[in-house]
Amino acid sequence: MIHQTAIVHPGAQLADDVEVGAYSIIGEHVEIGAGTVIGPHVVINGHTRIGRQNRIFQFCSLGEIPQDKKYAGEPTRLEIGDHNTIREFCTFNLGTAQDVGVTRVGNHNWIMAYVHLAHDCQVGNHTIFANNAQLAGHVHVGDYAILGGFTVVHQFVRIGTHIITGMGTILLQDLPPYVLASGNPSSPHGINAEGLKRRGFSGTAVTAIKRAYKTLYKSGLSLDEAKAAIGAQLPEHPELQPLADFLAASDRGIIR
Repeated sequence: MIHQTAIVHPGAQLADDVEVGAYSIIGEHVEIGAGTVIGPHVVINGHTRIGRQNRIFQFCSLGEIPQDKKYAGEPTRLEIGDHNTIREFCTFNLGTAQDVGVTRVGNHNWIMAYVHLAHDCQVGNHTIFANNAQLAGHVHVGDYAILGGFTVVHQFVRIGTHIITGMGTILLQDLPPYVLASGNPSSPHGINAEGLKRRGFSGTAVTAIKRAYKTLYKSGLSLDEAKAAIGAQLPEHPELQPLADFLAASDRGIIR
């Protein structure tokens, strides 16, 4: 299952059915799980662990050292879960000692061409990254997030679950769960109602999230007042808990 022109270091650990395409290079500290397919001209280096049933297309570079001048050769990691699609020319870097030391990608993610994940990014499950989405270092992305093409995210920004961004969006601050955002710099434009319905949220839940959005963005309340108002809605609407938790943890402030 390994093409004769591929170079696989003897120390690499590949499951028996892993496929490696022509001219790909697999480094010494790489682990790849069962059913994963590596296309041609892919380079996987560093302390990189890739799970089961992933498909990685040609010309990707995974596990290279961070684009961070402070990096001094520490044995940091890249971890990729199961059932991910990673299209052409993607670049995922190792973590750094200044953070948790690991760049992570979860499961069932659909990552299109030319996506960059910088050091220490943490990506959840079931996300979609359209072509040329770019994450600077230390960015966190929640489950079911959808980043439109050419979305650019500043370092340390956090992105909530079930969001969606328009093409060419620039995120300089945190994007709360459920919110639809676009623009440069980004601004909120309602909630991802259609996405929530497709994922099984009830009509009552979607209505509650819309009401919370209006509290946060349309009521004229200060951010602290809006947090308190949303907190008061939690007993009747537990689907607001991710939003309340996100607002409480935000360090950079939210787009507003």
